[in-house]
Amino acid sequence: MDVLPAFLDHLTRERRMAAKTVEAYGSDLSFFLAFLRVHMGGEPSLAMLADVRARDIRAYLAERRREGLSDASVARILSSIKALYRWVDRAHGINNAEVGYLQGPRRPQRLPRPVSIDAARDLISEAESEPDQEPWISARDAAVLSLLYGAGLRISEALSLTGADLPAPERLRIKGKGGKVRIVPLIPAVREAIHSYAEICPWALTRDKPLFRGAKGGALNPRLIQGLMQRMRAYLGLPETATPHALRHAFATHLLANGADLRAIQTLLGHASLSTTQVYTGIDSSRLREVHAAAHPRA
Repeated sequence: MDVLPAFLDHLTRERRMAAKTVEAYGSDLSFFLAFLRVHMGGEPSLAMLADVRARDIRAYLAERRREGLSDASVARILSSIKALYRWVDRAHGINNAEVGYLQGPRRPQRLPRPVSIDAARDLISEAESEPDQEPWISARDAAVLSLLYGAGLRISEALSLTGADLPAPERLRIKGKGGKVRIVPLIPAVREAIHSYAEICPWALTRDKPLFRGAKGGALNPRLIQGLMQRMRAYLGLPETATPHALRHAFATHLLANGADLRAIQTLLGHASLSTTQVYTGIDSSRLREVHAAAHPRA
């Protein structure tokens, strides 16, 4: 049995993971299986995976570290290997307890860096009135940034909208990572930004065509929005961390600061796991302490 293609097929068909995620697993594991081919002296198989010891995997990770890989990369590789073994256990009943107990290098938690409320407003306002831009392009840029900050969309999700999403509804259906669908409410300011753009866009925004267009009428390239943010943060004196994704972080952080429930934020962001959303609690711990003090009966 060819182990790797079967595992990747499982991730694609059953786990419904995004193509880039599956590609990353494939890259990590192809290097690992190539190492086993030499290290164990044979073609990787289910039987070989059962015979692999913790020391063999440590030897592989040490080899990758000598190649200059960071702790984060080594930890990701180990995570991929463990995922493979969990699948082998469930699908083929081959359990390798030693692999499950392996621990990777500790990684410092990296908190997302959102922009402030004032900075988010300024970014949208400046994009709307950027000099030397055609009015419809300025309106387009403001609408995209409004979706990132006002609805918490990923830039890829905002640019996946089509003319079928007009007029902008109160609740938008978004297909996110791994094909997961969620419903995102659109506040009036976001709907108005989209309406303003759609009214003056020179291209026909038909149902089957992208909503956001480039200067020549094709689909808007996300690099143009990244370049826009680069210009805006230079003009406003914002740090390099003020990226399009920082607006999505700001959406979540500012909701949390104003008392939104973490589970609700998880749903709005489209996170599969609450642990992914919980990273935002590290940003606004002062607000959480206030909520705890006000709500707990013994506080």
